[in-house]
Order: sequence, then structure tokens, then C-alpha cells
Amino acid sequence: MTVQDANSAVKIALFQMTSGIDQQANAAAIVDAAKQAAGEGAAMLFTPEMCGLLDRNRKRATPAIVAEADNPVLGAAQQAARKYGIWIDLGSLAVLREDGKWANRGFVIDATGAIVARYDKIHMFDVDLATGETWRESAAYTPGEQVVHVQTPLGRLGMAICYDVRFPALFEEFGRFACDAIRIPAAFTVPTGKAHWHLLQRARAVEASAWVIAAAQTGHHDDGRETFGHSLVIDPWGEIVLDMGDAAGVGYAMINPARTGEVRAQLPSLANKREIPKSAS
Repeated sequence: MTVQDANSAVKIALFQMTSGIDQQANAAAIVDAAKQAAGEGAAMLFTPEMCGLLDRNRKRATPAIVAEADNPVLGAAQQAARKYGIWIDLGSLAVLREDGKWANRGFVIDATGAIVARYDKIHMFDVDLATGETWRESAAYTPGEQVVHVQTPLGRLGMAICYDVRFPALFEEFGRFACDAIRIPAAFTVPTGKAHWHLLQRARAVEASAWVIAAAQTGHHDDGRETFGHSLVIDPWGEIVLDMGDAAGVGYAMINPARTGEVRAQLPSLANKREIPKSAS
């Protein structure tokens, strides 16, 4: 699956996964995707949230949640980036922090295998859905406290994860730092995906006048959950450049850096932004 919109664009790959509870299998799938993406000429591969381990059974998952240095998926991704000469954005992994708490942490790895950025998910998914599904991410994970953006082959990349997409203030910060693209990897539930996935991703692209790259989990997982899929690439005008539907696999899109400048010149909302006055009480 390939989408192209400009000869000067940078080719990227998105890996839409059905991650399970076997870290070695997940790592092997990511390495294979990196090989495939590099072979197709992609400069960067993006993977979903919790691409290394997707397991809602926290007792079973606990032995696998280790420090970065011991995480087999992170190590495999670094080796693959170095071997195939491709940047890899690991949407997120469950990692053990130095203080013994868990973090939902995303990584950007350059083509030498070095980690050039880390981001701990700020907003925790604590909800009770009408379908009867209950999620308490904060019961296991500690929220991050830093906005993170990093220079990549696509320009400046802002880092967000899944539920962060519902909080516009974070994306205002990415706009303030003139991020060219924003990554929003996810493991969206099917009910929330059907209702809000495309709407929210397009809105974030428009308000930041930036490309949005959202690699997603899809299908039925080992732990019993079902995720929505529909990995997306959206341009700064809010147009959908790539929608991968619900099938697992690798998709491709072309990111044209010039498009960002065109949109910001045509509709300079970032330049026109003002502080909102306090309301009268």
C-alpha cells in the first residue's frame, strides 16, 4: 500500500500491528517490518502504542516489564535500525522506571540505532465505556511530565500517545514549537475508534498545521481486547493521505515538508494565536 503526493517528499512506513503477549514474536514482527520498509525506501518506520507487549493482565505482564536496557523489543528495534539504516519510531513500550514505577514510553531511534528521544505518555486512559469496558491506565502507569519533540528526517517531530489526542493543549505546544509532524501511535478501542478516531486525528493536524502520523493496533489480541486499526497519515490541511483500514501490515505515505509551509502561509492560525482573556466572574 503506497500513497505518493510529491516527488520531493520523504517516504515513511507505518506498521499496523496485532501485538500480543509474546515479546519475542512482537520484536520479530517489528524487525521484519523494518526490513520491509527499508527495502521499499522508507526513511522512517512508525509502530503503534504498546507494540512490544499488549496485555491487560497486569499480573501476567509484570515479569516482562523491565528497564530499558533489558527490554528485548527495544534492543531488537535498535539493532534493526542500525542494520537496515532506517529510523524507527516505537509508538510505545511498557518500561520499568528507575523509581520502580511503570511508564508507557515512546522512543525515536535513529539510523545508527541510537535513542534520540523518549516520551512518557502524559494522559492516562481512565474510563468506563457504555459497552461495559473499564480501563484504568493510571492504576499501573505513572504519567509523564514533559512535552517532547525531536529533529528527524521529517523535520521536527512532536511525540504524543493515544489518549493524548483528546487534549488540545498538548498540540498547541507542538504548534508553538513549529513541529512539522506529530506522531500519535495508538491502541484505540473499537467503540471509541468508530466514534472519534478520524475526527480527532484530523482536528489535531489542522490546529497544529502539521502532519499527523498515527500507527495503530488492530484486530483481536491475545489478552482478549479488540482494537480499531485505521492507521492514518494526515496532512496539515486535515486531508487523509493514508488510511490502512483494519488489516495488519505495512503501509506507506509520502511526507512533503513544503506542504506544511504552504498551509501555514495560507491559513496562519499559529501566527494569529492570542492569549485567551480570563473570564469575568
